[in-house]
This record gives sequence, C-alpha cells and structure tokens, in this order.
Amino acid sequence: MNILFKFIILFCSFLILTSCSGLKNANFDTIKTANPNADLTSKILLQRLKEIPYKGIAFGHQDATMYGINWDQSDTPNTLQSDIAMVSGKMPAVHGYDLGHIELGLEYNLDTVAFNVMRKHIQKLHNDGAIITFSWHLDNPKSLGSSWDTTATVKEILKGGEYRKRYEGWVTNLSNFFKSLKSKKGNFIPVIFRPFHEMNGSWFWWGKGNCSPEDYKSLWQETFQLLQENEVNNLLFAYAPNTLSSPEEFDTYYPGDQYVDILGVDIYNYGDKDTFIATIQNNLLILKEKAARQNKPFALTETGNTRPGNDKNWWTKTLYPGIKNSGISWVLLWRNARLDHYFSVYRDDISAEDFKEFAGYKETLFLNKVKNINSKKTY
Repeated sequence: MNILFKFIILFCSFLILTSCSGLKNANFDTIKTANPNADLTSKILLQRLKEIPYKGIAFGHQDATMYGINWDQSDTPNTLQSDIAMVSGKMPAVHGYDLGHIELGLEYNLDTVAFNVMRKHIQKLHNDGAIITFSWHLDNPKSLGSSWDTTATVKEILKGGEYRKRYEGWVTNLSNFFKSLKSKKGNFIPVIFRPFHEMNGSWFWWGKGNCSPEDYKSLWQETFQLLQENEVNNLLFAYAPNTLSSPEEFDTYYPGDQYVDILGVDIYNYGDKDTFIATIQNNLLILKEKAARQNKPFALTETGNTRPGNDKNWWTKTLYPGIKNSGISWVLLWRNARLDHYFSVYRDDISAEDFKEFAGYKETLFLNKVKNINSKKTY
C-alpha cells in the first residue's frame, strides 16, 4: 500500500511538472516537419512558433547583437547588446542573421559580420531561449557577382547544369556552418532558414524575370535535397515572397507544402502610411488563410521603416495597426547599419519614446516572455 501511495504521488508530481512546463499538449514525435529527418529540437521550435500567436507577436531584429547606430559588437565582446535593448530594456526574441559569403568559405559575411562571432552569439541567445532565423544573400554562382547580379543562372545550377558542381560545393559550405551550430550540451541548435526570398521581385538572380517559376521551384527542392544529403537536420524552411498583390502570386513560386515549414512575406513602407497598413493587413490575411489550410505558422519575415527619423509614432500608429490580431508568430525588423541605413530604432531616434510604448503592449513579446513558451530545456 505504501508503495502504491508513493507511486501515485510521484505520478501526480510528474503531471504537475509537465503542465507547468507548457508542454502537456505537445507530442513532439508526431510533429511533422518538411525534412522527415528533422531532429527533436527542430520539432520543438516548430511547436513554439505555433504557440506564440496565442500569447502575442515575437519581436525580431536583424543583426541585433552584431552592431547598431554608433556601436559594434567588438566594443563589448563579452556582452550581448542591441539598439532595441538600449531603448526598451528588452532583448529581441527573434534574431536574424545573413549567411551571404559562407558559400565562398570566407570568414565574414557580406555585412562584415564574422561567422565565428555570429556562431558564439547564436549559442548564447539559444541558451537564453531566443529564436534564430537566417537569410542567404549568396553570390551569383555563374557570374560570381553579388545576389543583385541578375545574370540568368538558375537553370545552370540545377542537376546537369554547367555550374552544378560549384553550387553543390557552396551548399556543402552552408551545410557545414549549420552543423557547427551546437548548444552547450552539444546538441544541434534549431534555426529557421529563409533562402531565395523575395523571388517575386526582380532584384535577385533567383527572382522574377531572371528564372522561370518552375526553375525556381526546382532550385528550392534540389537545395532542400542537398541539405538532407549533407545530413543537415536542424532547419525549418521559411518561404517568403515580397509584397503580394494576390493569393495567386504567392502560389506562383511556391515549391510545395512538403518543402516548407513556415509561410512568410517581406513588406516595407515604400508607399504612404495608410497604404502600408492596408498592404500588411491584406498580405497577412493571405498568409493566414493559406497557413490555416496547411497547418503552418506564418510571419512578417522582413520589414522596416524606409524613412526613419520622419515619424515619431511609427511603431504604435503605423506598424502596430498592420500586425495586431494578425496571427503571425513574429515580425522581423531589418538591420541598423548606420545613420543613413537603418530600419528600426535606436536610443536617440525620433521614435524611441513611441517604441517604448509599443514594447509595453501585452502582445509585443520580447525574449523575456518568448523564452518560456514551450521551452524544453533538454537541448
């Protein structure tokens, strides 16, 4: 009888602990990811992304801890800082990085961020519960120009193409970086990979007019396969076109549900305020409807104020009306490179006070809140 009583007590304690962890409704082994070999950490991340909208919207920033206005991470190499934290006192929940030039085997990416420093920051941020997302502004494999060199290339790096071997080598370098991302416990860090973004625009070599929709789909699918062959199993794949004019435009380049985990869109305020708000609302509604049918999370994967310094209420009166009640998992603001090229906020910015108000909204989620959403501390 005593043994039975002890067993009941232990079992009840287990149920309580499981409930408190936020994981009681998540059977991670049954979560389906695009990569059928995705590891447990990736499944946990996908579940977190699905849970976040019930709490609010995770706030993200590109290169948040790498540099900001009038500072660089080398100034404080042992401390993670960011313009966002300097203004609000809170660290972003989502951290974006770019892997352009990893394909070339260089030490620095196209924005002069050292890959070894990036890796260290990612490890620290992951340990704190942050979400990591990557874009890849890779060079043109044919011309060896930048991502913005629109020399037609895609067909020639598909299977049987003249530059296929070169591209396979580039994906190997990419794979090696992903596999180098490990937690302090030695497990792979799960990350979101957003390759070949804004394909419905014409400014990248993989974009509209520079390759056919069918060749774009093949590029995505074959890159997905190469990463699998290289045993990269810590990725979630995000498909993110530029501003959409219709649901059909989203589908034009879509590689298929089996190759995508997350739906996204990139939108900047190139028009007036009201147009920007309406565009975000309409685009996120397109994503919401598609995401619901496909049981996938969705996000505003890239945005920013293209005219910083001109609107002191940009956060509460322009961005927030566009994203509130949208159902997105996160919003990622683009980088703060310098005073003539920044898209978010910094300490002396005209919108700093407004950002503090925005940051205080219950549904604006920073790292201190997101880290506890389905955070299974086994990795």
